[in-house]
Amino acid sequence: MTKNQAPDRTPHSRRFNFLRVPLFRLLAINLAAGTAVAALFVGCLLALNPGGLRDLILADSSPGSALGLLLFGFVVTFGSTAMGTAIMAMGRRHKDDEPPRGPPRLVTQRSPARARR
Repeated sequence: MTKNQAPDRTPHSRRFNFLRVPLFRLLAINLAAGTAVAALFVGCLLALNPGGLRDLILADSSPGSALGLLLFGFVVTFGSTAMGTAIMAMGRRHKDDEPPRGPPRLVTQRSPARARR
């Protein structure tokens, strides 16, 4: 390889290029947060054993599939909620971003009795 040639990119570096895109990174972080909350929720359900749920799952011949389906449902629910919340909050402006424009105005309030006349 000469000095002017660019080095070949390895497949490993191409695999994680999509994480450099801010939108994908935002979605991946929020999906991970939703997955963590889902795992915590399933763990709490198993610890609290409401209605004998833990006993029912562990008495099954394949408790792994029941736990997997339960966890999958919660991951879909909490992961999509976290991702959707992050997407919806992207366009929101913070109060500290810009000062208000224009001169300050006085706002008068009318009483409900006067507004009817």
